[in-house]
Amino acid sequence: MKAHVYVTLKRTVLDAQGQTIADALRRMRYAGVADVRQGKYFLLTLEDGLGQEAAEAEVGRIAREVLVNPVIEEFTMRLES
Repeated sequence: MKAHVYVTLKRTVLDAQGQTIADALRRMRYAGVADVRQGKYFLLTLEDGLGQEAAEAEVGRIAREVLVNPVIEEFTMRLES
């Protein structure tokens, strides 16, 4: 099973890198992009035999305790078999 974890800055935190990319896209005349938020992506390969519920709990714990700075970041995750 694989866990895809996406970490982004909270909406209340200024994303200077995302803003710089958005500005560059506008200068380059790319249309239709209203906002850019940058982040981090982690792919975790889980051991066989871990059930869906246990995997969700474990990956959530890993994200909260290791991957995310809870003051400024949040995460979403997706599991695939």
